[in-house]
Amino acid sequence: MELKSDYYYGNEAEQYIFYRIPKILFTEPHLKKMSNDTRVLYGLMLDRMGLSIKNNWRDEDNKIYI
Repeated sequence: MELKSDYYYGNEAEQYIFYRIPKILFTEPHLKKMSNDTRVLYGLMLDRMGLSIKNNWRDEDNKIYI
C-alpha cells in the first residue's frame, strides 16, 4: 500500500484559519464550569483583539478596543 501525501505550496497553507483558545480555559478547576460556547467566544474576542492591536485601536489608558 502506497502512502500518498499532499503538500501545500505558497499561500495554500493560509486557507486554514484558526481561532486560538487558551488551554487554561479547559484545565483550571475554577473554569471547568465554563461552557464551550463561552470558550469559543473568548477565542473569537482574542482574534478580534489582534486586529485591534494591528490597527492601533486603543483608548486613552492604552487599553485595546474589541
